[in-house]
Amino acid sequence: MDTDVLFEGKLDLTFGQIYLMSGDTDWPDFDDSRRGQANGICGAAEPGRLLLFTGLHTGYVELRIERLEQPPALDDDWEDIVEVPFEPEAPAIRVHGLDGSEYTDFSLPVGSYRARYSATGMDEGKAVDVVPEDEPVVDRYLLQFWPAEAAPDAVIKQMSAVATRWHEEWR
Repeated sequence: MDTDVLFEGKLDLTFGQIYLMSGDTDWPDFDDSRRGQANGICGAAEPGRLLLFTGLHTGYVELRIERLEQPPALDDDWEDIVEVPFEPEAPAIRVHGLDGSEYTDFSLPVGSYRARYSATGMDEGKAVDVVPEDEPVVDRYLLQFWPAEAAPDAVIKQMSAVATRWHEEWR
């Protein structure tokens, strides 16, 4: 399967939030991004943007973003997995953590995508609370996009207490 890695590395964040915006869209809204969804860790209810939640409150998490041609196989290494529809409003995409000083830019052709957000270590990240840049990351995340018709969001796998709490809050 062809995989195009769009970003891989550490991402700085606060308040456990990662923002993804396409084109000139504004920041995702904390509440509106998840309104009407089944999952609470990947808000996709606002066009052209995603709001991703982490276990860690402040500091650095590991993030990998991929573009694929077809749906990926499920990987047992991930504790929590959700899927959402995503349609970028423009090819230019910007990702950054809330209050993070570093932006990550990549390109994703305009079209209809399915996005899978996978997480591992959310409970450990919540327990640690803060990870400075010079310390090893505790929680890791994978965001994958592939062409697909829009379909409702779905919780694919749920193991962490952090994800369970967010899912229950937004159902």
